[in-house]
Amino acid sequence: MARIDYDEDDSSDDTPRPQWRRRLVTWTLAAAGLGLGFLIPYTLYLNHEVGERFGQLRWQLPTRVYARPLELAPGLALDAATLKTELDAAAYREGDATRAGGYSRQGSRWTIASRGFNDVDGAVAPRRIEVVLSGGRVASLRDTAGGKRALKSARLDPARIATLYGQKQEERRLVRIEEVPELLVTGLQAVEDRDFGSHFGIDISGMARAAIKNVGAGRAKQGASTLTQQLARSGLLGIGQEQTFTRKGKEILYAMLIEARYDKRTILETYFNQVYLGQRGSQAIHGVSAGAEFWFGRDLRDLSTEQIALLIGIVRGPSYYDPRKHEARALERRNFVLGEMLETQLIDQAEHDRAAKAPLGISKTPGSTTANRFPAYVDLVRRQLARDYPADALAGAGLSVMSGMAPSAQANAEGAVARTLKGLESKRRPPLQAGLVVTDVHNGEVLAVVGSREFAEHGFNRAVEARRPVGSLLKPFVYLLALAQPEKYSLASWVDDSPVTVTLGGGKRWNPGNSDGRSHGSVRLIDALSQSYNQAMVRVGMQVDPERIADLIRTLAGIDTEARPSLILGALDQSPYAMAQLYQFLASGGEIQPLHAVRGVLDGNGRAVNRYDKDPAPAQEGDAIAARLITIALQQAVSQGTGRQLVADGLGRLSPAGKTGTSNDGRDSWFAGWTGDHLAVIWVGNDDNKTTGLYGATGAMRVWSAIFSRLPSAPLTVGDKGLDWQWTVGTGTTDAGCVGARRFAFVAGFAPAYTPCPAPQPVEMLDGEGEGVAGDPGRSGGGWREWFGFGRDDDQRDADPEADPARRTPPSAEDQ
Repeated sequence: MARIDYDEDDSSDDTPRPQWRRRLVTWTLAAAGLGLGFLIPYTLYLNHEVGERFGQLRWQLPTRVYARPLELAPGLALDAATLKTELDAAAYREGDATRAGGYSRQGSRWTIASRGFNDVDGAVAPRRIEVVLSGGRVASLRDTAGGKRALKSARLDPARIATLYGQKQEERRLVRIEEVPELLVTGLQAVEDRDFGSHFGIDISGMARAAIKNVGAGRAKQGASTLTQQLARSGLLGIGQEQTFTRKGKEILYAMLIEARYDKRTILETYFNQVYLGQRGSQAIHGVSAGAEFWFGRDLRDLSTEQIALLIGIVRGPSYYDPRKHEARALERRNFVLGEMLETQLIDQAEHDRAAKAPLGISKTPGSTTANRFPAYVDLVRRQLARDYPADALAGAGLSVMSGMAPSAQANAEGAVARTLKGLESKRRPPLQAGLVVTDVHNGEVLAVVGSREFAEHGFNRAVEARRPVGSLLKPFVYLLALAQPEKYSLASWVDDSPVTVTLGGGKRWNPGNSDGRSHGSVRLIDALSQSYNQAMVRVGMQVDPERIADLIRTLAGIDTEARPSLILGALDQSPYAMAQLYQFLASGGEIQPLHAVRGVLDGNGRAVNRYDKDPAPAQEGDAIAARLITIALQQAVSQGTGRQLVADGLGRLSPAGKTGTSNDGRDSWFAGWTGDHLAVIWVGNDDNKTTGLYGATGAMRVWSAIFSRLPSAPLTVGDKGLDWQWTVGTGTTDAGCVGARRFAFVAGFAPAYTPCPAPQPVEMLDGEGEGVAGDPGRSGGGWREWFGFGRDDDQRDADPEADPARRTPPSAEDQ
């Protein structure tokens, strides 16, 4: 019996197996092997790249410069226009005081909802306050919570005035996910990525849903990329490049790797800080916080429903949906987003209908994301930070620089320069320029800087860099040294204003004259200063000694200069900033206050890492008295002397003190003046050093008047401590009823002896009823009386005739 073998199939030998199948399997396996061999290392490379570049996305931030916070307190000099300027600068919105960053007003009553912020002394909590203004002052200040409790003070968050970038011109303001409005978080996902919480970087169902909507609409209304893909595209691949299959594949891999490495919260937070939302010149706007300021001029927390919808809509194409250029297109996109919000029940029908009818709410000009709104002031900030922060360490470091700028003072200064110089223009006068500095007399903070009449343009900063002859601006400091010798000089001292000759080295002679070409005989020292008589000035200055004048200038302002006789009449080239530092000594009542534009620097977490706002040391008694005597004299210079036009301008209410200055041939016009709160030093002239025909009173003082006509400031008062006010006739004190008697302030203990009323004589020009101040420099010591050995009768010293500017040019002129 034959055996049947089931392991053999004779028929199979007759039917060969198809070769193409075998080849397909072979090539498929080979391709898969090659693909995996390439894909695995490439994926590892991309994973390393994601780790490095994703971290950079989250931490590279520009450094921002802020103005000083407005500190409100009962009694503060403040009017409605100034308060509105301050609020507008800090991007407060009018009409809604229920939410942070808003305010409302009813007559003189203002309700302000401040935002919380970090200052140099720590965190300042948000609060809702009520401010009542009356008579140009804060009449009352209350917290609206808890029965309107009265407050001693309250600080409002400051305006951002500049941004210091690194190499990339990107504006970005880091926010935590908790700081992003909930409607923005959920609304963005509703429009761009509804399955964000569940997908792994790419969303197949989302792609299908987007395709259906776009087909139904007949055009692309909804994208198919997830938020993670968008983040990979803009943050890791870079925006603005042509989309290719290779680039799309890389984007998908990036998205999947990001999802594998980071949690959803981190991804979403990074997206909100990275998303591209617009462009201004070379400056790219990144992140929702910067976008809110750029498009709406508002803090992110202050956005309305319709503004949030528009911001979400702009994400899809900031250029295509630019609401400033394509209003109709942007409106349609915004309303589409509102519809998505309604569909996903993020808003109800009533809110949808209200928001859909609302205007776009775009600010007319881009918000405070500009790189530098105040170039002259920021230039000063950079200079003062340079010793602690090299430029490359400061830019892009994510720091907060808290400056001393007062937006209202800056606005008034800029406006005053623009209006005044325009009014002074004429065909016979060369183009005028200006530089000025405004400071706080209480602490030395620089409140405003104008470096050019084109104050918004970058360029030469005349407030800091321009060095021009200061003229008679130095005269008060010569008399300051004289009055530090109360046994020899007082405001009532008689000084000789007759022709004077000063013998210089090498047998040279100097014969300065008065600007009016006249001599005035024997005049009181206070009148010689207030009328700016040169001949009397030179006589007193040579008695004081030019060497001491140079030493005083060096001590108070750090200015090194040669001690020449011509220094007495202002033969010194300096900037407005340097002269502001010098005059700060007088304006502060004798304190040595280093001027500073920077109050402090905060790190990325809001902690102070450097402070520059230290309280100055109290004035020494001798310094305070001499400074106050000069203040009294310069108040007379305003009320009756070279600055009397200020009284005609209505500024007598401030009782200001001030000094005009004019260089040779009217090339440079100066004015330095102060009130109870502010000092301003102003220069007006021509860059080509041509004659302008302007005196101090007709040029720079006009700018000062324009500033203080609008800037709220306290009147200047001088206390009585340490001064002895006496009625005087001739060389002695007398009774108030004597004919021709004038009232003068003497250092206590140094008033001349009493004499009975003399025979009737011509009445002198009456002085104001000034008030005075503290201490006895002749007996107490302290201050610069001891520094320079005042009270000695030293020999006069001649200046070097070869180096003396007085040999080459006529003496300084002065205003009449």
